[in-house]
Amino acid sequence: MKALLLHEPNTWQTMQIEEVDTPTLRSGEVLIEGEYAGLNPVDYKTATNGKPEWSYPHVLGLDVAGTIAAVADDVTNVQIGDRVLYHSNWNEWGGFAEFTRAKAHMVVPIPESISFADAVALPTAGFTAYQAIFEKLPMNAIDTILIHAGAGGVGGFAIQLAKYLGKRVITTASARNHDWVKQLGADEAIDYNTEDWQQRVMELTSGHGVNAVIDPVGRETATASLQVIAYNGHIAHIAGAPDMSVIKPFTRVISYHEVALNAIHHQQDRVSEANIVRIGTHMLELLAAGEIQPMIQETIPFADIPKKLVELSNRHVVGKIVANLKA
Repeated sequence: MKALLLHEPNTWQTMQIEEVDTPTLRSGEVLIEGEYAGLNPVDYKTATNGKPEWSYPHVLGLDVAGTIAAVADDVTNVQIGDRVLYHSNWNEWGGFAEFTRAKAHMVVPIPESISFADAVALPTAGFTAYQAIFEKLPMNAIDTILIHAGAGGVGGFAIQLAKYLGKRVITTASARNHDWVKQLGADEAIDYNTEDWQQRVMELTSGHGVNAVIDPVGRETATASLQVIAYNGHIAHIAGAPDMSVIKPFTRVISYHEVALNAIHHQQDRVSEANIVRIGTHMLELLAAGEIQPMIQETIPFADIPKKLVELSNRHVVGKIVANLKA
């Protein structure tokens, strides 16, 4: 099969399509013929230093949508020809290839009304946002939420899901992206380049602060966010935990929530892994109902994935980029 091969760490910028053996199925697995793959920052981040579990060459790409081309003898829940969405374990070969090996009980059926391209925009970014909104934060007790990096994948899906639940959404984004994040549902947008976002959040909340923060940016932003969280509030951190020592015990009573989608794969148990199907099914239902949009800004051919990963690494990409594996 054809695949983008990473031959050693930090060579993701120059990956090329090469021929490699198609993966052999193990018990409980299926082979997906990929139609579209989604691009995510985690692709280049993990590829920069590599993972101890990898052998080389390695295939990146956590998000893939396609058709089941083969099933192991013991697989009964899906069959050849089924349209499916898959979020891959980053320790395994991923979706930047003609075929992807997947655990049969972790593939998500794609309704006929949803295209492969729209479906593949969801997993890494959308499922992460879903975990923060539906599984970590007590949204029934939250009125106002601050979502950082609202123009990005995780932030954009988080805005849509929070607004779906009827919450007041404040987000940070470059001024050029304010119209975009408001289209997604943000009530207020703060330009983190030119404004003191902490001061602005406090102004927008009449000095009270927000009930919750979702931070997909990093430890520094997460730590700074602690200063704008109201009493008994929450922070869901995705790219690094805040320095909790900046808040004295028994003062603000902040709850801290780590969000790590790939940790589902590390559990290695069927109960945990079933969460992927449950999340994916609900997200696809919301997409089919028009409650959320896939935020696709660009569809690229297979060979252009490395070039677009470089653009992602510059942190100025809006929404989602998906790759047509047949183009």
